[in-house]
Amino acid sequence: MAKKKEDINPLFLTEADQFVFGQGSHYEIYDKLGAHLTSVFGEEGVYFAVWAPNAQYVNVAGSFNDWDIYQYEMERLSEGGIYARFVPGVKEGDLYKFVITTKSGEKIYKADPYGNYMELRPGNASIVTELNRFKWNDDEWMNEKQVKDWYKEPIAIYECHIGSWMRHPEPDAAGFYNYREFADRITDYLKEMHYTHIELMGIAEHPFDGSWGYQVTGYYAPTSRYGSPEDFMYLVNKLHKNKIGVILDWVPAHFPRDEFGLANFDGTCLYEHPDPRRGEHPDWGTKIFNYAKNEVRNFLIANAMFWVDKFHVDGLRVDAVASMLYLDYGKKDGEWLPNEYGNNKNLDAIEFFKHLNSMMRQRYPGTLMIAEESTAWPMVTGDVKEGGLGFTFKWNMGWMHDFCEYMKLDPFFRKGAHYNMTFAMSYNASENYILPLSHDEVVHLKCSMLKKMPGFYVDKFANLRAGYAYMFTHSGKKLLFMGQEFAQDEEWNEA
Repeated sequence: MAKKKEDINPLFLTEADQFVFGQGSHYEIYDKLGAHLTSVFGEEGVYFAVWAPNAQYVNVAGSFNDWDIYQYEMERLSEGGIYARFVPGVKEGDLYKFVITTKSGEKIYKADPYGNYMELRPGNASIVTELNRFKWNDDEWMNEKQVKDWYKEPIAIYECHIGSWMRHPEPDAAGFYNYREFADRITDYLKEMHYTHIELMGIAEHPFDGSWGYQVTGYYAPTSRYGSPEDFMYLVNKLHKNKIGVILDWVPAHFPRDEFGLANFDGTCLYEHPDPRRGEHPDWGTKIFNYAKNEVRNFLIANAMFWVDKFHVDGLRVDAVASMLYLDYGKKDGEWLPNEYGNNKNLDAIEFFKHLNSMMRQRYPGTLMIAEESTAWPMVTGDVKEGGLGFTFKWNMGWMHDFCEYMKLDPFFRKGAHYNMTFAMSYNASENYILPLSHDEVVHLKCSMLKKMPGFYVDKFANLRAGYAYMFTHSGKKLLFMGQEFAQDEEWNEA
């Protein structure tokens, strides 16, 4: 009797895999799609799989075959649109791309949406790698965090951008510390300063340094600017061994238009909404995910779980939540499309958040889901069963704005603005808040925290110390961007 393909190669996507993916609830789809080292009949190679339902056909090419775009045509598995193929002889470290022939006959070259490693910019090919080899020894931390009541635990978060925290004097690779060098320096510093968590900016792969990591092209790949995926695992492992949690910035709101990325992936609007009134951010020049499509929701929800599963990440700070909740965010009249009830709520994004946070809580208890939500949307941290979005914490942007406005005033005028320091207590119990003094407050001519303060130079330090004392005695968890803890004089510049 002939063997089934899934018996020959357990990575093969079964009909059940494809069905659950089509339903939007295959939470480990990253173990099936992408590029995975395996063997078939004793022959070593890589199993490739990609979702491209509107393609005429798909090939895979790479350094392993001198980029011959015709040699390895992939098999379409079903009407669901997944293409797959085992290619013998492909090794770890080989570069590859999917060559998609569109319905019109055009050939487009795409990096792997589920790829785990990418070339250092300006290169943009995916790289075959292995994620299951690293020897973790953070069991104590991983077990403890699942049972902690994080609402009652002290949390002090250090927001950090690896590429500009500290650099080598040499110009090589822009002087960046790699993940391992950074781990060895930052861990001692965080312990000395008594931070409980570090929030890392710009970890998912992105082509442009100046985006700070908020225009992602490799959702499943730690950026190669600072080393390999194993190097990033070393960083997380070391922090965990020293009782420091790791939170990542996560960007499910939008993605850039780069030709090698998700935009127009199979020659159609596959990941983005086809109507530009729903599918484009005019202010940012980026594409908006189509949260109504099951496979797109699956891509994002599985991605959130991927970082927790494969890299032992302890939480995600979800960027630009307001831009997802409101259909008219950053848009003028005529630039947006109302929902079926005629209002500006993005019903698909709301359901996406409820699904994401419910399943994260169920599958990975103790994981912090943090919303950067800048409006007064109700119940962001409320229970999903009661109509909430289900986040663990929400950044208190209102407190941050009022605090900065008050502290900038000369003390003579503060007596007329005390409401800025008291107003937050009127709504403090409505959500589970984090008080953030983040990177957004010390860029684009907003000045460093020190230079926001009034008075002579010595007075500025006194004002800032008083402000921080107020912040750390105010209810809510705490977040401070790097450099502001020692009163950095100049505003932040990632370069």
